[in-house]
Amino acid sequence: MSTADSPVRAAPRIEGPPPRVLVLQAPYYRAVIEGLRQGADPLLAAAGATVETAEVAGAFELPGALRLALRAPRRRWDGFLVLGCVVKGETDHYDHICREACRGVMDIAVETGVPIGFGLLTVHTLAQAEARARPDRHNKGAEAAQALLTQIALARRWGVA
Repeated sequence: MSTADSPVRAAPRIEGPPPRVLVLQAPYYRAVIEGLRQGADPLLAAAGATVETAEVAGAFELPGALRLALRAPRRRWDGFLVLGCVVKGETDHYDHICREACRGVMDIAVETGVPIGFGLLTVHTLAQAEARARPDRHNKGAEAAQALLTQIALARRWGVA
């Protein structure tokens, strides 16, 4: 299913205090990341979320930064929004970075159960990334924020937050 086929979802109702969210972003393609944030930020604001942002060098560093954030004293954040973009080049470097960044974030999600919104674009062209960061209902930053807020709501509902 493509984004064009996806249903419009209502913002989840989050019980308790406003969620605290850490956005980890790899700004290598800054205009794309800014577009993803323009999709995500209104959803986070509508949920009353307190948002902190940390930038990392690139997509490969996203899982490591996520792991570091989880080691912070006391539970500072209810969930994490991971944003980045990898555009295919002429070598197989793209395949390795995409695979390891995605696997790293997924490993953390499965091991810890922490709510994560995954907004790492892995595309063949910059035009594909720009299309997914436009200010419309197909914005992948908005989709990742929606997924994150849904996970936070579930964690609170099930008493594991």
